[in-house]
Amino acid sequence: MSRSLTAGVAVVNPVVVGVGLHFVCGNLWWVCDDLPTMADVEVSSEAQVTTGTGDHRLRRQLGVWDLALAQVLCVVGSTWVGVAAGLGKAQTLMWIAAMAVFYLPMAAAVIWLNRAMPLEGGLYVWAHRAFGDLVGFLTAWNLWVYGIAVTATILYATPTEIAYLIGPSARWLPENAWAAFGIVALIVAALTAAAIRGLELGKWIHNVGGAAMLAVFLGLILLPAWGLASGRIHEGTVFAPALPEMNWRMASMFGQMLFGALCGLEYIAIFAGESRDPARTIARSVWIASPAICLMFILGTSSVAVFVPRGQLDFIAPIPQAMRAALGQTGVGNVLAMAAIVLVEIRLLGAASLLFTGISRLPMAVGWDALVPRWFTRLDAKRKMPVNSILCSAALVLLMVGMASAGVHAQETNQLLSNASLTHYELTYLVMFAAPIVGVRTLRRQMPLWLKWVCGVGFCSTMFSLLISVFPFVDVVNPWVYGGKILGTVVVSNLIAVGFYFFRKRDQGAEILRQEKL
Repeated sequence: MSRSLTAGVAVVNPVVVGVGLHFVCGNLWWVCDDLPTMADVEVSSEAQVTTGTGDHRLRRQLGVWDLALAQVLCVVGSTWVGVAAGLGKAQTLMWIAAMAVFYLPMAAAVIWLNRAMPLEGGLYVWAHRAFGDLVGFLTAWNLWVYGIAVTATILYATPTEIAYLIGPSARWLPENAWAAFGIVALIVAALTAAAIRGLELGKWIHNVGGAAMLAVFLGLILLPAWGLASGRIHEGTVFAPALPEMNWRMASMFGQMLFGALCGLEYIAIFAGESRDPARTIARSVWIASPAICLMFILGTSSVAVFVPRGQLDFIAPIPQAMRAALGQTGVGNVLAMAAIVLVEIRLLGAASLLFTGISRLPMAVGWDALVPRWFTRLDAKRKMPVNSILCSAALVLLMVGMASAGVHAQETNQLLSNASLTHYELTYLVMFAAPIVGVRTLRRQMPLWLKWVCGVGFCSTMFSLLISVFPFVDVVNPWVYGGKILGTVVVSNLIAVGFYFFRKRDQGAEILRQEKL
Protein backbone atom coordinates (compact mmCIF):
# COMPACT_ATOMS: atom_id res chain seq x y z
CA MET A 1 0.00 0.00 0.00
CA SER A 2 2.94 2.33 0.47
CA ARG A 3 3.36 2.52 -3.32
CA SER A 4 -0.32 3.41 -3.64
CA LEU A 5 0.04 6.30 -1.26
CA THR A 6 3.20 7.49 -2.99
CA ALA A 7 1.51 7.26 -6.35
CA GLY A 8 -1.54 8.98 -4.99
CA VAL A 9 0.55 11.93 -3.84
CA ALA A 10 1.90 12.22 -7.37
CA VAL A 11 -1.63 12.80 -8.65
CA VAL A 12 -1.85 16.11 -6.79
CA ASN A 13 -1.01 17.95 -9.97
CA PRO A 14 -1.10 21.53 -11.30
CA VAL A 15 -4.70 22.16 -10.19
CA VAL A 16 -3.76 21.76 -6.52
CA VAL A 17 -0.46 23.56 -7.14
CA GLY A 18 -2.38 26.45 -8.64
CA VAL A 19 -4.67 26.68 -5.62
CA GLY A 20 -1.65 26.48 -3.34
CA LEU A 21 0.15 29.26 -5.16
CA HIS A 22 -2.96 31.40 -4.97
CA PHE A 23 -3.19 30.71 -1.26
CA VAL A 24 0.46 31.56 -0.58
CA CYS A 25 0.74 34.58 -2.86
CA GLY A 26 -2.69 36.10 -2.71
CA ASN A 27 -4.83 34.76 0.10
CA LEU A 28 -2.87 35.21 3.29
CA TRP A 29 -5.42 37.89 3.99
CA TRP A 30 -4.36 38.42 7.54
CA VAL A 31 -0.93 39.52 6.23
CA CYS A 32 -1.43 40.82 2.71
CA ASP A 33 -5.14 41.24 2.08
CA ASP A 34 -4.46 44.01 -0.43
CA LEU A 35 -1.93 42.06 -2.48
CA PRO A 36 -3.22 41.99 -6.08
CA THR A 37 -4.15 38.55 -7.33
CA MET A 38 -7.12 38.89 -9.63
CA ALA A 39 -9.83 41.49 -9.80
CA ASP A 40 -12.05 41.19 -6.74
CA VAL A 41 -15.17 41.33 -8.87
CA GLU A 42 -18.52 41.26 -7.16
CA VAL A 43 -20.35 37.93 -7.41
CA SER A 44 -24.04 37.73 -6.67
CA SER A 45 -27.26 36.06 -7.64
CA GLU A 46 -27.96 38.98 -9.96
CA ALA A 47 -24.95 38.13 -12.13
CA GLN A 48 -25.39 37.74 -15.85
CA VAL A 49 -25.87 34.37 -17.50
CA THR A 50 -22.75 34.90 -19.55
CA THR A 51 -19.27 34.20 -18.23
CA GLY A 52 -17.42 36.41 -20.62
CA THR A 53 -18.02 39.31 -22.93
CA GLY A 54 -20.85 39.44 -25.37
CA ASP A 55 -24.42 38.25 -25.19
CA HIS A 56 -24.60 34.46 -25.01
CA ARG A 57 -28.00 34.05 -23.39
CA LEU A 58 -29.44 30.56 -23.63
CA ARG A 59 -33.00 29.27 -23.46
CA ARG A 60 -34.10 28.62 -19.89
CA GLN A 61 -35.84 25.26 -20.25
CA LEU A 62 -35.03 23.46 -16.97
CA GLY A 63 -37.35 23.69 -13.95
CA VAL A 64 -36.90 22.41 -10.40
CA TRP A 65 -38.26 18.91 -11.10
CA ASP A 66 -36.11 18.57 -14.21
CA LEU A 67 -33.12 19.45 -12.06
CA ALA A 68 -34.14 17.15 -9.18
CA LEU A 69 -34.46 14.16 -11.53
CA ALA A 70 -31.14 15.14 -13.07
CA GLN A 71 -29.59 15.11 -9.57
CA VAL A 72 -30.77 11.53 -9.04
CA LEU A 73 -29.58 10.58 -12.50
CA CYS A 74 -26.15 12.16 -12.05
CA VAL A 75 -25.40 11.08 -8.46
CA VAL A 76 -26.95 7.61 -8.15
CA GLY A 77 -24.85 5.18 -10.15
CA SER A 78 -25.98 1.58 -10.51
CA THR A 79 -22.47 0.20 -9.87
CA TRP A 80 -21.88 1.77 -6.45
CA VAL A 81 -24.33 -0.41 -4.56
CA GLY A 82 -22.12 -3.29 -5.66
CA VAL A 83 -18.96 -1.59 -4.44
CA ALA A 84 -20.59 -0.83 -1.09
CA ALA A 85 -21.99 -4.36 -0.85
CA GLY A 86 -18.37 -5.52 -0.90
CA LEU A 87 -18.11 -4.01 2.58
CA GLY A 88 -20.54 -6.64 3.86
CA LYS A 89 -22.55 -5.83 6.96
CA ALA A 90 -20.42 -2.72 7.51
CA GLN A 91 -22.01 -0.99 4.51
CA THR A 92 -24.75 0.86 6.45
CA LEU A 93 -22.32 2.48 8.88
CA MET A 94 -19.90 3.28 6.07
CA TRP A 95 -22.63 4.93 4.00
CA ILE A 96 -23.67 7.08 6.95
CA ALA A 97 -20.03 8.07 7.56
CA ALA A 98 -19.51 8.92 3.89
CA MET A 99 -22.64 11.06 3.78
CA ALA A 100 -21.60 12.92 6.93
CA VAL A 101 -18.05 13.76 5.85
CA PHE A 102 -18.59 14.26 2.12
CA TYR A 103 -22.19 14.44 0.89
CA LEU A 104 -23.37 17.10 3.35
CA PRO A 105 -20.30 19.35 2.77
CA MET A 106 -20.81 18.96 -0.99
CA ALA A 107 -24.49 19.92 -0.77
CA ALA A 108 -23.68 22.98 1.35
CA ALA A 109 -20.90 24.13 -0.99
CA VAL A 110 -23.05 23.68 -4.10
CA ILE A 111 -26.00 25.60 -2.66
CA TRP A 112 -23.91 28.56 -1.46
CA LEU A 113 -21.58 28.84 -4.46
CA ASN A 114 -24.45 28.53 -6.93
CA ARG A 115 -26.39 31.15 -4.98
CA ALA A 116 -23.40 33.51 -5.33
CA MET A 117 -22.67 32.63 -8.99
CA PRO A 118 -25.67 31.08 -10.80
CA LEU A 119 -23.89 31.10 -14.17
CA GLU A 120 -23.62 28.75 -17.15
CA GLY A 121 -20.51 26.65 -16.63
CA GLY A 122 -21.07 25.91 -12.93
CA LEU A 123 -17.92 24.76 -11.16
CA TYR A 124 -15.68 26.23 -13.86
CA VAL A 125 -17.15 29.70 -13.25
CA TRP A 126 -16.82 29.31 -9.46
CA ALA A 127 -13.14 28.35 -9.79
CA HIS A 128 -12.43 31.05 -12.36
CA ARG A 129 -13.90 33.81 -10.21
CA ALA A 130 -12.35 32.47 -7.00
CA PHE A 131 -8.80 31.80 -8.26
CA GLY A 132 -8.32 33.37 -11.69
CA ASP A 133 -7.61 32.16 -15.21
CA LEU A 134 -5.13 29.31 -14.65
CA VAL A 135 -7.00 27.45 -11.90
CA GLY A 136 -10.29 28.15 -13.66
CA PHE A 137 -8.98 26.68 -16.91
CA LEU A 138 -7.48 23.62 -15.20
CA THR A 139 -10.73 23.05 -13.31
CA ALA A 140 -12.69 23.14 -16.57
CA TRP A 141 -10.14 20.83 -18.18
CA ASN A 142 -10.33 18.22 -15.41
CA LEU A 143 -14.13 18.44 -15.30
CA TRP A 144 -14.25 18.01 -19.08
CA VAL A 145 -11.92 14.99 -19.00
CA TYR A 146 -14.00 13.53 -16.15
CA GLY A 147 -17.20 13.95 -18.14
CA ILE A 148 -15.67 12.24 -21.16
CA ALA A 149 -14.19 9.39 -19.11
CA VAL A 150 -17.27 8.74 -16.97
CA THR A 151 -19.49 8.79 -20.05
CA ALA A 152 -17.19 6.13 -21.50
CA THR A 153 -17.44 4.21 -18.21
CA ILE A 154 -21.24 4.23 -18.27
CA LEU A 155 -21.39 3.20 -21.90
CA TYR A 156 -18.81 0.47 -21.38
CA ALA A 157 -21.17 -1.15 -18.87
CA THR A 158 -23.90 -1.45 -21.50
CA PRO A 159 -22.71 -4.76 -23.06
CA THR A 160 -22.59 -6.32 -19.58
CA GLU A 161 -26.12 -5.12 -18.83
CA ILE A 162 -27.30 -6.53 -22.18
CA ALA A 163 -25.67 -9.87 -21.36
CA TYR A 164 -27.68 -10.05 -18.10
CA LEU A 165 -30.83 -9.14 -20.05
CA ILE A 166 -30.36 -11.94 -22.59
CA GLY A 167 -29.16 -14.52 -20.07
CA PRO A 168 -26.35 -17.10 -19.79
CA SER A 169 -26.02 -17.50 -23.56
CA ALA A 170 -24.66 -13.93 -23.84
CA ARG A 171 -21.94 -14.15 -21.19
CA TRP A 172 -19.31 -13.82 -23.92
CA LEU A 173 -20.50 -10.37 -24.99
CA PRO A 174 -18.69 -8.11 -22.43
CA GLU A 175 -15.35 -9.83 -23.07
CA ASN A 176 -15.58 -9.56 -26.86
CA ALA A 177 -13.84 -6.24 -27.47
CA TRP A 178 -15.13 -5.71 -31.01
CA ALA A 179 -18.76 -6.49 -30.20
CA ALA A 180 -18.70 -4.33 -27.07
CA PHE A 181 -17.09 -1.42 -28.93
CA GLY A 182 -19.64 -1.67 -31.73
CA ILE A 183 -22.51 -1.36 -29.25
CA VAL A 184 -20.87 1.64 -27.58
CA ALA A 185 -20.23 3.33 -30.94
CA LEU A 186 -23.91 3.07 -31.91
CA ILE A 187 -24.98 4.60 -28.59
CA VAL A 188 -22.46 7.45 -28.91
CA ALA A 189 -23.85 8.26 -32.36
CA ALA A 190 -27.38 8.43 -30.91
CA LEU A 191 -26.25 10.63 -27.99
CA THR A 192 -24.46 12.96 -30.38
CA ALA A 193 -27.60 13.39 -32.48
CA ALA A 194 -29.68 14.08 -29.35
CA ALA A 195 -27.14 16.61 -28.04
CA ILE A 196 -27.20 18.51 -31.32
CA ARG A 197 -31.01 18.55 -31.13
CA GLY A 198 -30.73 20.35 -27.76
CA LEU A 199 -32.37 20.31 -24.33
CA GLU A 200 -35.84 20.44 -25.86
CA LEU A 201 -35.28 16.72 -26.40
CA GLY A 202 -32.43 16.16 -23.96
CA LYS A 203 -34.31 17.13 -20.81
CA TRP A 204 -36.94 14.46 -21.50
CA ILE A 205 -34.23 11.85 -21.99
CA HIS A 206 -32.78 12.91 -18.63
CA ASN A 207 -36.18 12.93 -16.90
CA VAL A 208 -37.07 9.47 -18.18
CA GLY A 209 -33.63 8.22 -17.10
CA GLY A 210 -34.06 9.68 -13.61
CA ALA A 211 -37.55 8.21 -13.26
CA ALA A 212 -36.25 4.83 -14.46
CA MET A 213 -33.53 4.92 -11.80
CA LEU A 214 -36.10 5.63 -9.09
CA ALA A 215 -38.21 2.70 -10.33
CA VAL A 216 -35.21 0.36 -10.45
CA PHE A 217 -34.17 1.19 -6.91
CA LEU A 218 -37.74 0.86 -5.66
CA GLY A 219 -37.79 -2.66 -7.07
CA LEU A 220 -34.33 -3.39 -5.67
CA ILE A 221 -35.32 -2.15 -2.21
CA LEU A 222 -38.43 -4.38 -2.28
CA LEU A 223 -36.41 -7.51 -3.16
CA PRO A 224 -35.89 -8.53 0.50
CA ALA A 225 -39.67 -8.52 0.97
CA TRP A 226 -39.88 -10.91 -1.99
CA GLY A 227 -37.17 -13.04 -0.42
CA LEU A 228 -38.92 -13.17 2.96
CA ALA A 229 -42.25 -14.07 1.38
CA SER A 230 -40.70 -16.83 -0.72
CA GLY A 231 -38.60 -18.17 2.14
CA ARG A 232 -35.31 -17.53 0.33
CA ILE A 233 -34.00 -15.33 3.14
CA HIS A 234 -34.82 -15.04 6.84
CA GLU A 235 -35.39 -12.06 9.12
CA GLY A 236 -32.28 -10.37 10.40
CA THR A 237 -30.23 -10.80 7.23
CA VAL A 238 -31.26 -7.49 5.65
CA PHE A 239 -30.17 -5.06 8.33
CA ALA A 240 -27.39 -6.51 10.42
CA PRO A 241 -24.86 -3.66 10.79
CA ALA A 242 -21.30 -4.43 11.83
CA LEU A 243 -18.02 -2.58 12.16
CA PRO A 244 -15.79 -2.62 9.07
CA GLU A 245 -12.67 -4.70 8.73
CA MET A 246 -9.45 -2.74 9.06
CA ASN A 247 -7.37 -3.39 5.94
CA TRP A 248 -6.22 -1.58 2.79
CA ARG A 249 -8.84 -3.16 0.54
CA MET A 250 -11.61 -1.95 2.85
CA ALA A 251 -10.05 1.54 2.91
CA SER A 252 -9.89 1.54 -0.89
CA MET A 253 -13.54 0.54 -1.23
CA PHE A 254 -14.59 3.20 1.28
CA GLY A 255 -12.55 5.82 -0.57
CA GLN A 256 -14.25 4.82 -3.82
CA MET A 257 -17.78 5.03 -2.42
CA LEU A 258 -16.93 8.17 -0.40
CA PHE A 259 -16.37 10.27 -3.49
CA GLY A 260 -17.29 8.16 -6.50
CA ALA A 261 -20.76 7.20 -5.33
CA LEU A 262 -21.81 10.51 -3.81
CA CYS A 263 -20.29 13.19 -6.05
CA GLY A 264 -22.24 14.97 -8.77
CA LEU A 265 -24.60 17.46 -7.12
CA GLU A 266 -22.73 20.37 -8.66
CA TYR A 267 -22.83 18.98 -12.21
CA ILE A 268 -26.22 20.39 -13.11
CA ALA A 269 -24.90 23.88 -12.26
CA ILE A 270 -23.21 23.67 -15.67
CA PHE A 271 -26.72 24.29 -17.04
CA ALA A 272 -27.43 27.32 -14.80
CA GLY A 273 -27.82 29.54 -17.87
CA GLU A 274 -30.47 27.14 -19.16
CA SER A 275 -32.36 26.83 -15.83
CA ARG A 276 -35.24 28.99 -14.70
CA ASP A 277 -34.19 31.11 -11.69
CA PRO A 278 -31.03 29.01 -11.16
CA ALA A 279 -30.05 30.48 -7.78
CA ARG A 280 -33.35 29.21 -6.36
CA THR A 281 -34.22 26.13 -8.41
CA ILE A 282 -30.82 24.41 -8.21
CA ALA A 283 -30.82 24.79 -4.41
CA ARG A 284 -34.37 23.41 -4.22
CA SER A 285 -33.42 20.47 -6.41
CA VAL A 286 -30.63 19.58 -3.96
CA TRP A 287 -33.06 19.63 -1.02
CA ILE A 288 -35.61 17.51 -2.91
CA ALA A 289 -33.21 14.93 -4.32
CA SER A 290 -30.85 14.43 -1.36
CA PRO A 291 -33.12 12.36 0.97
CA ALA A 292 -34.07 10.05 -1.90
CA ILE A 293 -30.42 9.64 -2.93
CA CYS A 294 -29.29 8.70 0.57
CA LEU A 295 -32.07 6.13 1.05
CA MET A 296 -31.50 4.64 -2.39
CA PHE A 297 -27.84 3.97 -1.62
CA ILE A 298 -28.31 2.52 1.88
CA LEU A 299 -31.38 0.37 1.22
CA GLY A 300 -30.31 -0.64 -2.29
CA THR A 301 -26.92 -1.83 -1.06
CA SER A 302 -28.63 -3.90 1.63
CA SER A 303 -30.64 -5.73 -1.02
CA VAL A 304 -27.56 -6.50 -3.12
CA ALA A 305 -25.66 -7.74 -0.05
CA VAL A 306 -28.52 -10.06 0.90
CA PHE A 307 -28.69 -11.91 -2.41
CA VAL A 308 -25.11 -11.81 -3.76
CA PRO A 309 -22.16 -13.25 -1.76
CA ARG A 310 -19.29 -10.79 -1.34
CA GLY A 311 -16.86 -12.98 -3.27
CA GLN A 312 -19.18 -13.19 -6.29
CA LEU A 313 -20.09 -9.51 -6.71
CA ASP A 314 -20.10 -8.11 -10.24
CA PHE A 315 -18.89 -4.53 -9.79
CA ILE A 316 -20.03 -3.56 -13.30
CA ALA A 317 -23.67 -4.69 -13.05
CA PRO A 318 -24.59 -5.47 -9.41
CA ILE A 319 -28.29 -4.58 -9.76
CA PRO A 320 -29.02 -6.99 -12.64
CA GLN A 321 -26.95 -9.60 -10.80
CA ALA A 322 -29.03 -9.15 -7.63
CA MET A 323 -32.26 -9.21 -9.63
CA ARG A 324 -31.30 -12.47 -11.30
CA ALA A 325 -30.15 -13.99 -8.01
CA ALA A 326 -33.41 -13.07 -6.27
CA LEU A 327 -35.93 -13.62 -9.05
CA GLY A 328 -34.34 -16.43 -11.01
CA GLN A 329 -34.08 -17.17 -14.72
CA THR A 330 -37.62 -18.42 -15.41
CA GLY A 331 -41.29 -17.53 -14.95
CA VAL A 332 -42.57 -14.29 -13.45
CA GLY A 333 -39.26 -13.68 -11.72
CA ASN A 334 -37.48 -13.74 -15.08
CA VAL A 335 -39.91 -11.20 -16.54
CA LEU A 336 -39.47 -8.87 -13.56
CA ALA A 337 -35.70 -9.20 -13.71
CA MET A 338 -35.68 -8.39 -17.43
CA ALA A 339 -37.91 -5.35 -16.83
CA ALA A 340 -35.54 -4.09 -14.14
CA ILE A 341 -32.53 -4.55 -16.41
CA VAL A 342 -34.29 -2.62 -19.19
CA LEU A 343 -34.92 0.24 -16.72
CA VAL A 344 -31.25 0.18 -15.76
CA GLU A 345 -30.36 0.50 -19.43
CA ILE A 346 -32.72 3.46 -19.80
CA ARG A 347 -31.07 5.06 -16.77
CA LEU A 348 -27.60 4.45 -18.24
CA LEU A 349 -28.58 6.12 -21.48
CA GLY A 350 -30.13 9.04 -19.61
CA ALA A 351 -27.04 9.52 -17.44
CA ALA A 352 -24.73 9.27 -20.43
CA SER A 353 -26.85 11.87 -22.25
CA LEU A 354 -26.78 14.25 -19.25
CA LEU A 355 -23.01 13.94 -18.79
CA PHE A 356 -22.36 14.21 -22.50
CA THR A 357 -24.52 17.33 -22.77
CA GLY A 358 -22.63 18.88 -19.84
CA ILE A 359 -19.20 18.34 -21.35
CA SER A 360 -20.36 20.03 -24.54
CA ARG A 361 -21.20 23.18 -22.53
CA LEU A 362 -17.84 23.50 -20.75
CA PRO A 363 -15.69 24.45 -23.77
CA MET A 364 -18.38 26.93 -24.77
CA ALA A 365 -18.30 28.66 -21.36
CA VAL A 366 -14.49 28.63 -21.25
CA GLY A 367 -14.41 30.00 -24.79
CA TRP A 368 -16.51 32.98 -23.71
CA ASP A 369 -13.60 33.89 -21.43
CA ALA A 370 -11.18 33.44 -24.36
CA LEU A 371 -9.29 30.63 -22.59
CA VAL A 372 -9.89 28.22 -25.50
CA PRO A 373 -10.39 28.96 -29.21
CA ARG A 374 -13.67 30.53 -30.24
CA TRP A 375 -14.17 27.45 -32.43
CA PHE A 376 -15.71 25.75 -29.39
CA THR A 377 -18.26 28.55 -28.92
CA ARG A 378 -19.72 28.42 -32.41
CA LEU A 379 -23.39 27.57 -32.28
CA ASP A 380 -25.55 25.86 -34.85
CA ALA A 381 -27.62 28.53 -36.62
CA LYS A 382 -30.91 26.68 -36.08
CA ARG A 383 -30.59 24.87 -32.75
CA LYS A 384 -28.04 27.20 -31.09
CA MET A 385 -26.02 24.20 -29.93
CA PRO A 386 -22.18 24.03 -29.71
CA VAL A 387 -21.86 21.42 -32.46
CA ASN A 388 -18.06 21.58 -32.62
CA SER A 389 -17.77 20.78 -28.91
CA ILE A 390 -20.30 17.96 -29.23
CA LEU A 391 -18.52 16.25 -32.12
CA CYS A 392 -15.11 16.64 -30.47
CA SER A 393 -16.41 15.14 -27.22
CA ALA A 394 -18.01 12.20 -29.05
CA ALA A 395 -14.73 11.34 -30.75
CA LEU A 396 -12.86 11.48 -27.43
CA VAL A 397 -15.40 9.20 -25.69
CA LEU A 398 -14.89 6.55 -28.36
CA LEU A 399 -11.11 6.97 -28.21
CA MET A 400 -11.09 6.53 -24.43
CA VAL A 401 -13.19 3.35 -24.57
CA GLY A 402 -10.90 1.88 -27.20
CA MET A 403 -7.68 2.75 -25.35
CA ALA A 404 -8.85 1.62 -21.91
CA SER A 405 -10.10 -1.78 -23.07
CA ALA A 406 -6.88 -2.73 -24.89
CA GLY A 407 -5.51 -5.99 -23.47
CA VAL A 408 -7.52 -6.17 -20.21
CA HIS A 409 -10.73 -7.75 -18.91
CA ALA A 410 -14.11 -6.02 -18.59
CA GLN A 411 -14.04 -5.57 -14.80
CA GLU A 412 -10.52 -4.09 -14.89
CA THR A 413 -11.45 -1.78 -17.77
CA ASN A 414 -14.49 -0.55 -15.85
CA GLN A 415 -12.39 0.19 -12.75
CA LEU A 416 -9.64 1.81 -14.83
CA LEU A 417 -12.08 4.15 -16.54
CA SER A 418 -13.86 4.87 -13.27
CA ASN A 419 -10.71 5.65 -11.27
CA ALA A 420 -9.07 7.73 -13.99
CA SER A 421 -12.22 9.84 -14.41
CA LEU A 422 -12.80 10.21 -10.67
CA THR A 423 -9.22 11.34 -10.05
CA HIS A 424 -9.74 14.23 -12.46
CA TYR A 425 -13.07 14.98 -10.79
CA GLU A 426 -11.55 14.89 -7.30
CA LEU A 427 -9.14 17.64 -8.30
CA THR A 428 -12.05 19.90 -9.28
CA TYR A 429 -13.73 19.21 -5.94
CA LEU A 430 -10.58 20.22 -4.07
CA VAL A 431 -10.88 23.57 -5.85
CA MET A 432 -14.61 23.83 -5.06
CA PHE A 433 -14.10 23.17 -1.35
CA ALA A 434 -11.13 25.56 -1.27
CA ALA A 435 -13.05 28.45 -2.88
CA PRO A 436 -15.01 29.57 0.24
CA ILE A 437 -11.84 29.26 2.37
CA VAL A 438 -9.05 30.77 0.26
CA GLY A 439 -10.86 32.29 -2.74
CA VAL A 440 -10.93 35.99 -3.55
CA ARG A 441 -11.86 38.33 -0.74
CA THR A 442 -15.33 39.29 -2.05
CA LEU A 443 -16.29 35.64 -2.30
CA ARG A 444 -14.94 34.75 1.15
CA ARG A 445 -16.93 37.56 2.71
CA GLN A 446 -20.18 36.12 1.33
CA MET A 447 -19.54 32.69 2.83
CA PRO A 448 -20.51 32.06 6.49
CA LEU A 449 -17.87 30.74 8.89
CA TRP A 450 -19.64 27.41 9.41
CA LEU A 451 -19.55 26.80 5.64
CA LYS A 452 -15.78 27.26 5.60
CA TRP A 453 -15.37 24.62 8.32
CA VAL A 454 -17.73 22.26 6.51
CA CYS A 455 -15.82 22.77 3.26
CA GLY A 456 -12.62 21.96 5.14
CA VAL A 457 -14.10 18.57 6.06
CA GLY A 458 -15.14 18.01 2.45
CA PHE A 459 -11.64 18.96 1.24
CA CYS A 460 -10.01 16.39 3.57
CA SER A 461 -12.49 13.67 2.55
CA THR A 462 -11.83 14.33 -1.12
CA MET A 463 -8.07 14.23 -0.57
CA PHE A 464 -8.36 10.85 1.17
CA SER A 465 -10.37 9.47 -1.73
CA LEU A 466 -7.83 10.82 -4.20
CA LEU A 467 -4.85 9.27 -2.42
CA ILE A 468 -6.49 5.86 -2.09
CA SER A 469 -7.91 5.76 -5.62
CA VAL A 470 -4.96 3.97 -7.26
CA PHE A 471 -5.36 0.92 -4.99
CA PRO A 472 -7.53 -1.60 -6.94
CA PHE A 473 -10.22 -3.56 -5.11
CA VAL A 474 -10.84 -5.94 -8.01
CA ASP A 475 -8.40 -8.48 -9.46
CA VAL A 476 -6.30 -6.81 -12.16
CA VAL A 477 -3.80 -8.18 -14.66
CA ASN A 478 -0.95 -6.07 -13.28
CA PRO A 479 -1.45 -3.71 -10.28
CA TRP A 480 1.61 -1.63 -11.23
CA VAL A 481 0.36 -1.12 -14.78
CA TYR A 482 -3.14 -0.43 -13.43
CA GLY A 483 -1.93 2.34 -11.11
CA GLY A 484 0.44 3.65 -13.76
CA LYS A 485 -2.38 4.04 -16.27
CA ILE A 486 -4.42 6.08 -13.80
CA LEU A 487 -1.52 8.31 -12.77
CA GLY A 488 -0.22 8.63 -16.30
CA THR A 489 -3.62 9.66 -17.62
CA VAL A 490 -4.08 12.37 -14.98
CA VAL A 491 -0.55 13.77 -15.04
CA VAL A 492 -0.20 13.79 -18.82
CA SER A 493 -3.62 15.34 -19.37
CA ASN A 494 -2.87 18.17 -16.93
CA LEU A 495 0.59 18.78 -18.36
CA ILE A 496 -1.07 19.12 -21.75
CA ALA A 497 -3.56 21.56 -20.20
CA VAL A 498 -0.83 23.70 -18.60
CA GLY A 499 1.16 23.73 -21.83
CA PHE A 500 -1.91 24.72 -23.83
CA TYR A 501 -2.80 27.48 -21.35
CA PHE A 502 0.61 29.17 -21.44
CA PHE A 503 0.96 28.69 -25.19
CA ARG A 504 -2.38 30.39 -25.72
CA LYS A 505 -1.53 33.20 -23.29
CA ARG A 506 1.74 33.79 -25.14
CA ASP A 507 -0.06 33.97 -28.47
CA GLN A 508 -2.68 36.33 -27.06
CA GLY A 509 0.06 38.59 -25.67
CA ALA A 510 1.83 38.62 -29.03
CA GLU A 511 -1.43 39.49 -30.76
CA ILE A 512 -2.05 42.40 -28.36
CA LEU A 513 1.45 43.75 -29.01
CA ARG A 514 0.89 43.43 -32.75
CA GLN A 515 -2.38 45.35 -32.52
CA GLU A 516 -0.74 48.08 -30.42
CA LYS A 517 2.00 48.52 -33.03
CA LEU A 518 -0.62 48.93 -35.71
